[in-house]
Amino acid sequence: MNIDDLEDLAAKYRTEQGDADLEVRVCVATACHSSGAPDVVDALNAAAEEPAADGEHSCRVKGVGCMGLCSVGPMVAVAEPGADLRESTLYREVAPDDAAEIMQHARKPGAGPVARLHCPSDQPFFARQRWVVRENSGIVDPDSFKGYVAVGGYAAMVQALTEMTPQEVINEVTTSGLRGRGGGGYPTGLKWSTVAKMPEGQKYVICNADEGDPGAFMDRAVLESDPHRLLEGMAIAAYAVGANKGYIYIRAEYPLAVERLKTAIRKAKRQGFLGNHICETQFNFDVEIRLGAGAFVCGEETALMASVEGGRGHPRPRPPYPAEYGLWGHPTLINNVETYANIAPIISNGGDWFAGIGTDKSKGTKVFALAGNIVNGGLIEVDMGMTLREIIFDIGGGIPDGKAFKAVQTGGPSGGCVPEAHLDMPVDYDSLKTLGTMMGSGGMIVMDDTANMVDVARFFMEFCMDESCGKCVPCRAGTQQMHGLLDRIAKAEATRADLELLEELCEVVQATSLCGLGQTAPNPVMSTLRYFRHEYEEKLG
Repeated sequence: MNIDDLEDLAAKYRTEQGDADLEVRVCVATACHSSGAPDVVDALNAAAEEPAADGEHSCRVKGVGCMGLCSVGPMVAVAEPGADLRESTLYREVAPDDAAEIMQHARKPGAGPVARLHCPSDQPFFARQRWVVRENSGIVDPDSFKGYVAVGGYAAMVQALTEMTPQEVINEVTTSGLRGRGGGGYPTGLKWSTVAKMPEGQKYVICNADEGDPGAFMDRAVLESDPHRLLEGMAIAAYAVGANKGYIYIRAEYPLAVERLKTAIRKAKRQGFLGNHICETQFNFDVEIRLGAGAFVCGEETALMASVEGGRGHPRPRPPYPAEYGLWGHPTLINNVETYANIAPIISNGGDWFAGIGTDKSKGTKVFALAGNIVNGGLIEVDMGMTLREIIFDIGGGIPDGKAFKAVQTGGPSGGCVPEAHLDMPVDYDSLKTLGTMMGSGGMIVMDDTANMVDVARFFMEFCMDESCGKCVPCRAGTQQMHGLLDRIAKAEATRADLELLEELCEVVQATSLCGLGQTAPNPVMSTLRYFRHEYEEKLG
């Protein structure tokens, strides 16, 4: 199969789907699913079965991926086939009893939206985003192979396999400036080049979908909304580095994502887009799922590989790095979900196109999960370099109930808390580090003026203490001792000497821990001490 054959197939699928004037799309990702979206789908399907009058629009109901505004689910979009959210009539907090009214308004030309449920699609939450990773979310049925191909899915993979050499693929990724979206920000092209240069033989490609940060759900939404996008990115990566086997390491707490991934893998194999001689070429690539038991440390790549191999999720010293000595001792490429989801558009549009988005050192877009005390909770995708203030107050809608902003935690347990004085800092890999925090995988927890920052630091330290694998003493004992000191401070039982000891422990644990969990565990404490030290000192005896 060449690119022309795939375009013919996509046109055929679009024709098959083109039997309706409008699509009534229902978000069936986790947030909306848990709010009753399956019942809304059933009710809309029942309403759609009622015969349309002459001159009315024909409507087709389908489940789609996350629309982003998770705080007002279930969400429904009425749109022409192929239209994105900004071109749709959006509804919020839809109940099954609303289905008949929504369908009546959709069918009647010029009827307008149902006012009491209407969610304006031109509001800043939607208007200020740029969708690259999430371009198909809210549009395609995540369980439909045909639906993915109809919007251009797998075209980048076919292009890479039939028109490009592996080195040309790597060159485009390098030109794009894409950096790993799992938090470390390592240049993706450089990592791919290192694996590709290893001697020929068995190589592996791994997707790290072990998303463990509290309040983070970016990868989960991609997997639930557009699973074929991940498979396409992994296949392109495998072709580029010379691998023939892939693993997706995903936590078992994501049952909906696991189910949709299994469906996508099965259908891709059936259609010849995974397996042997993909697209009638000599390229072979298979993907398997490995379920994690929820250990946060397994997000660290060497601990992840140990778990895939069937052992305990313990990290090991590096070097050697996975690129030269990885899974079962073979060269291994590890990227996270969002990194792979960027690959197809980079190949389709070119590395220069992607490099034209974002900042000088942080290219492209980034998906963030907005959680905590914020009006518009959910998922967003914005250009790198947008400021925290724009994200929180323009897109996020600010703080609810008239309360004041106090801090935003970025980067999960590995990050820090940023006060209002620094909200005009651009969000990219390098700028946030100057504030004592990091972008991480993309979680943002917003806090209002009722938050106690000592309690916040204690919460994250308790998380790191519980999640420590115990292999190295600084992390195993250090996090426990720091949590004990934070507990004493929170209860107003500590002295100034305890505070000084806490700061000393932060430096020791950061400098001597084996892996990233321990090395970054002190960050929430250090950042809250930096910006909210008075809250600590007020509690000292």
